[in-house]
This record gives sequence, C-alpha cells and structure tokens, in this order.
Amino acid sequence: MARAKRLLVVNVTLQGNDWDFDEKVSFAGRDFRLVRRGTKGDLQAAEDLVWKWSLKADAIAVTGIREARAAGVFDGDVHEIRRVLRTTGRVPVLDGSMLADVLQEWAIRQVQAQMPGYFANARTVVLGGSNHNRTAKVLREFTQNIDYLDVTKRTDVPLALASNRVLSPAAKLGMASWRLTPDIIKDRAEAPAQWVSEQLARRAAKDADVIVGTFTELMSFGLEELAGKTVITNAISDGRLAELGARGVDLVVDATPRPFPFMVVTAMIEAMAAAMLDRGESLGTDDLVELIESANLEPRLLRPNGDRRKSRFAFVIHPLSQQYFKNVEALGMLTKVPGMGRAVEKAMAYAPPFVYSHVTGIESPTGASVEGWLISVGGTPREMLSHSPEFTYSRLLEAADLSRKLGAQIMGLGAFTKVVGDAGVTVAKQAALPVTTGNSYSASGALWAAHAAMKRLGIAPVDDDGIIHGKAMVVGASGAIGSVCARLLAQVTDELWLVSPETAKLLAIKKEIEAENARAVLHVATNPSAALPEMDLIVTATSAAGNKVLDIMRVKPGCVITDVARPLDMSAEDVAKRPDVLVIESGEIELPGDVKMGNIGLPKGVAYACLAETVVLALEGRYETFTVGRNIEWEKVKEIYRLGLKHGMKLATISGVRGVYTDEDFARVREAALEARRAAKPAAEVPADDIPSGELDEPCARCGAEAGHRCRTRTGRLTRTHSGRNATQTTSA
Repeated sequence: MARAKRLLVVNVTLQGNDWDFDEKVSFAGRDFRLVRRGTKGDLQAAEDLVWKWSLKADAIAVTGIREARAAGVFDGDVHEIRRVLRTTGRVPVLDGSMLADVLQEWAIRQVQAQMPGYFANARTVVLGGSNHNRTAKVLREFTQNIDYLDVTKRTDVPLALASNRVLSPAAKLGMASWRLTPDIIKDRAEAPAQWVSEQLARRAAKDADVIVGTFTELMSFGLEELAGKTVITNAISDGRLAELGARGVDLVVDATPRPFPFMVVTAMIEAMAAAMLDRGESLGTDDLVELIESANLEPRLLRPNGDRRKSRFAFVIHPLSQQYFKNVEALGMLTKVPGMGRAVEKAMAYAPPFVYSHVTGIESPTGASVEGWLISVGGTPREMLSHSPEFTYSRLLEAADLSRKLGAQIMGLGAFTKVVGDAGVTVAKQAALPVTTGNSYSASGALWAAHAAMKRLGIAPVDDDGIIHGKAMVVGASGAIGSVCARLLAQVTDELWLVSPETAKLLAIKKEIEAENARAVLHVATNPSAALPEMDLIVTATSAAGNKVLDIMRVKPGCVITDVARPLDMSAEDVAKRPDVLVIESGEIELPGDVKMGNIGLPKGVAYACLAETVVLALEGRYETFTVGRNIEWEKVKEIYRLGLKHGMKLATISGVRGVYTDEDFARVREAALEARRAAKPAAEVPADDIPSGELDEPCARCGAEAGHRCRTRTGRLTRTHSGRNATQTTSA
C-alpha cells in the first residue's frame, strides 16, 4: 500500500519572523511539513504569501494581526485580516477561531475540575477584543467580576437590550447601522471612550486575580506586577513562561496544546485538521473533537513558581458596644453630646456594610496564600437583639454581596452575627457565596486552649503524651458542642462526667463514646453539683442563655473551666469571685505568614478562632458552607483542627472575660489555687490527687518538704514521690 503523502500546512502571521520554522513531523497518524512565515505587520506581504503557498499547501493558517497591533508593528484595523483570509479559494484558509473556542473552554473547565472553586468570584480583566469572547463567556459561569480593556465590552448594554422584548427590535436596528459604519470611523468615534476604558481597566487589573489575553497583549498593557495572578493565554513558549514566572504569576493557563518541541499556534492545528479532510469537505467541530482525542491534545496548566494557590475570603465583624463609636474620629465628637451616644448606636445599625480592613500576607507552609477583607456591619449586640432576626439577615446579605464584588470565595460570620436568629442558616441559603460561622474551630480552639492552660498552670498532672491525669466534666454533654467536647476529652483524661438533664441522650452518647475506645472512665449525671468539687477541668457547653449552670464557689481551686457556650455560660461576676480558678472563653489562633490586618483587639497576626476557620477553608480551597446553625459536627471539629495544623495555625493566646491571659495572670491564678488548697485542709489530710505535678517554689502541700521538691504521677495506682533538700518521703494513695 502506498504511503500517504506528507501534508503541507503553512502559518502566515503578521507577527515577526523570529519564530519562523520549516519542520517535518508526524501527527495523528499522518506526516506533515509545517512552515511558519512572519511579515512584521505587512498586510500586503501576508496576502502575497497566502497566494504563493496556496499553489502547493494543503491548508493555510492566518494569524497574528491583534498581536502585531499590540506590538506596534501594525496600525490598521484588526478586521482587515478578513482580506487575507479571502485571498484564495484553492485551499482552506483558517484563523483558528473554531478550535480556540473549544480549547479555551476546555482549559477553564480543566482548572475548575482540578481545583474546584478556583474561578469563583475571581476578579477578571479581559484584554483585547472578541478573540476572548468564549473565555469570558465560560468564566461568567463562575464569576460576574469581569472587566474589559475593550470599551465596547465594558458594559452588558447590548446583551441587556437584546434580551428585552420591547427594546430588542430597536436595538437590532441600531446595531445594524453601527455594523455598517466603516471601521476607521468607528475607531475615531470610540477613541476617547477607549482611553477612559483603558485607564479603568488598568486600575481593575491591579487588583485582578485573573488576566485574559495573549502574551503580546499582556506585555503591551504594561503590567509590571503580575504576582499572585492567574493568566489565561495561548501559545506560551519556554521563554515566555520564564518571563511570566519572573513577574510572579502563579498559574498560566495555556489553551494551546504543545504536541511538538517547537511552538505552533491553535490556528495551525486547526489547519492541520482541515488538511486531513478530503477535498471539498468542510471542517466541523466533530472533526476537531476527533483530532483532539486521537492526538491526545489538551490545554496546559503551567506553574512557573511552583504549586501554589491564592484564595480570597471575607469576614463580618461589628461593634460590640457604644465604646467602639467613641473611638471613631468622625463619630467620637457626637457621642460626647449628652444623649447622643445611644442615638449614634441606633443610627449606625442602619448603616450599609463597609470594608474595615484589607487582610494580606497570610501564607501557608504548603505554599497556598489568601487575602481577605474584614467587612463591618454597624449594629451592636443590643441593636441586633432589639430588631427582628430578619433585620440582621438583610445586613449580612448586603455584606455578602459586597464580599462577592470584592472577589471573596467564602465569607465568615463573627461575634454576634453568627448567634442571631438561626445562627447563619438563613444567610447561608440566600448569600451569593458560601458562609461559615467558624464555630467548629471555636470549639476546637477552646479545647486546645484548655489543654494548654492546664499544662501552663502545672497543677493537674499532664504527661508528655498530653494525657490529663485527672477528672473532667462536660456540662451540656447532650448538645451538639458538648458531645463533641466529650468525645475529645474521653481520649485524654482519666475520668469524665457527662452532665445534662436529658438522661436518655446522655446514656446513648456514653455508649457511643465507649464504643470509640474511650480512654476515660465515663459517668453520667443530670446535675453537676455532686461531682463538681473533684473536677480538674470543666467544659460548659449548654444553651442556658444566661441561666446559671454551675456554682463556681464549689469548684476545686486550680480548676480550669472552659466556656464554649454562645452566649457564655459563665458571667463576669461569677468569674471575679474565684481568682484561684482559670475560666477560659476562647483560644486565639496565630495565622501563618507576615499578616497585615486592621486592629481587632488582638496581637499582630492573631485572629479569633471563628475568623481562623474562614482563613483555613480559603487556604485549603474549600469554598463551602462548612459550619452553620447550632449543631456542630464532631467530624468537622476534628477536620478543621487537622487542616489548621496543615496550614501552620498555632495556638497564640488564651482569653477570659477580661481579655488575653498573660504569664502574670497564670502565675497569679496558680499561686491563689495552691494557697486555697493549703488553707482548705490540714497538710496530713490533703488527698494525693491534690498534689501538683512539676517542680514547685514553695513547701509541698502534703509532706511539707522545702521548695525544690518534685512530684511524680504514675498512671493506675497514684504514687507521689516528694524529694526535698532536707528530707525524702514517699506516700501512696
């Protein structure tokens, strides 16, 4: 059988001739000779070349007029390329638009498949004109934040008119007249608007997440800083990739496959498909799909600076009291007028949401990074409670809309905004982007803080494996948060009391936890009072809404109480009664990287756990409604803790009713607790369980040994060894 002849395909381009080649290749089961010839913007030369090569070529690709114009070597209208395309009818002459549409859409969908949510709300700027129409159309499925360099594309007026039954006929008539207007007149008419449009597009490009355009358009646009951006383009050579990498581009989406060692444009691949058809056959999309599959063609996702991802989040905050307004310069003077403080508080509840702070510099050890915005709504907790939940919902939905416009891919609710009404459920259903309350990480952070606090106090023994050799209690153990806390504490304590008036639920939870191979011995009770004086650690997680859940005066000195209920179970007045007890409200999280964020009342780079949950989800690319409502899932608490560690989150501070606990605060509570224990019982009657672990600075509460003694705990039967400078004594309990 005679071998099929080698097919000749020529690319005539108005770009320069630096990339010209004449190569022989095999492709899709056929042999080809591929030739490229550049004319440096000379339209007549391009026509001559098309005529010349049509005498022997099987197909011709004509390209490069937009690039030539962007590079300044062609100053005519881009539509003049039609002259070149119509030069001959001997062979197919193509511009690659049919295949480009397929590949551009495929490239975007491939990114979305590999990294779900990547283009969600992405701030996008499209350079050039209609050659990127398909890309923009597909991107609109994921984001409405699209801006154009081309003045005719900056609004959707033609689209809106075309969809209006009344105005559509008039719009079509007007657009028909415009289409008949000579291109040179169009250019002159659009010139002033084009200049304004370009300035606006440049401003948008500065903050953009995605830039769409050819390499020449990118360079001619003068984008000096592309750091952290995604570029959707085509025909990227190794040299061009290096240039984009040097400018800090995160991801280059090259819609042009690269089947050969040298670079060919999409139009040449399309011309190769046409050359393989029988004479007289027209190229169709089915032919292109067959070629793509047979040649295993696909777009390229290139990461010139390594595998990293930049995401965007928003987090809603609000003033906690009138004091906030006194600290705002514009409102401070008003609040000094008698009676105006309350008036300002009421008025600000109706104020639209605004950006309080832009958050930058958060970088995970994985290479992922995020930027975000703290969005403030004006209502204090008192104002939110004085209105219906729908009033606050409307403000939060306005904040969600602002967040979407900023490009956020997920929004978190902070402070009282996640408590009002149904705790985020309604807002999550109606918001334009995923919503999370952060309560999963808040629960995790509070327990994390409790464990760290017990180690810092050094009273209840905590071994090197993090096991608390003492007794713990969860008040509200039948609830969503309480059951989560119980599951965790059952793995790290000796004995655990589950307390709730819902006896049947308690018994079911106890059985479930025991089936999970709990380390602790479990007990159930409907009231905490009887076992309260024995506890080393107490977690309150009720929905008591201000009702007293335990008598703090019965708590053992040195006990750590962690209040994870929202609203809080422990009042400031109760906490003040027991300086020998450590009451924790939250554990704050140190964010990774050189964080720049407005003042939220915490040290630099430290965030509340609910804010940290939003950040963790963004770093992980999990743009989803993770935690809403009053039910918190145990699996999500574990998962967000694990993801936090993966992305470099650290426990930063431990807070109580008066703010962050300092080293001095820990020392003061410790001293008061030990003094209270000494005063409570004669030395000979102090139980072994009350003997603190670690080296102390005062005589032992049990044996009276001098400062410098060491106590050691052994699991099982408790053995206390006291070694002082003058005496050594061993006792067993």
